[in-house]
Amino acid sequence: MSELPSPRTVGRYLVRAAEPEDVDGARGVMLDTFYREFGYGYVPDWHEDVIDINDAYLTDPRHLLLVAIDTEDPRRTVVGTTGLLSRGPRHPPHPRWIAERYPSGSTAQLVRVYVRAEHRRRGLARVMVEMAAEFAAVREYASLYLHTNVNIAGAQPFWEDVAKEIFDARTTGEHGPGFATVHYEIPLPH
Repeated sequence: MSELPSPRTVGRYLVRAAEPEDVDGARGVMLDTFYREFGYGYVPDWHEDVIDINDAYLTDPRHLLLVAIDTEDPRRTVVGTTGLLSRGPRHPPHPRWIAERYPSGSTAQLVRVYVRAEHRRRGLARVMVEMAAEFAAVREYASLYLHTNVNIAGAQPFWEDVAKEIFDARTTGEHGPGFATVHYEIPLPH
């Protein structure tokens, strides 16, 4: 079994497993997304993996952090991230039946699928999600789960193209006002 996915080139970008020197750039993409895109900033209960990226992603062989690197930038800037953790969704805030359907350990949860606005629409998120799904399949996870706020521009059409909707929680208010959470599952490659 290969330890990490092989790097892929997408136009001017290199998509690969994160290395220690990518941690600050990846954290910057994540925090900028929380503050600029989502408008609520860092929430410790939801974002503990962002503070200690090394322990959350780089040291556990069942976890993965992918980064998209702009190879035309002399600084080789991280412009996108995608994480995979071996934990299912938590109840609360998510419905109990969702947490039971996607238990920690056998579920790979896709998180932090973020691309800086000026680098979107170039296939980076799609490639990172494909690589994460391949990683999950090799690690013999039973399922690949994610949830997203579909109020974010482009989120719902993207996820509906690559995943199967499991539950539209917009009517439940599970994260509070302003959140339009939809739960998805991505088929694992064979």
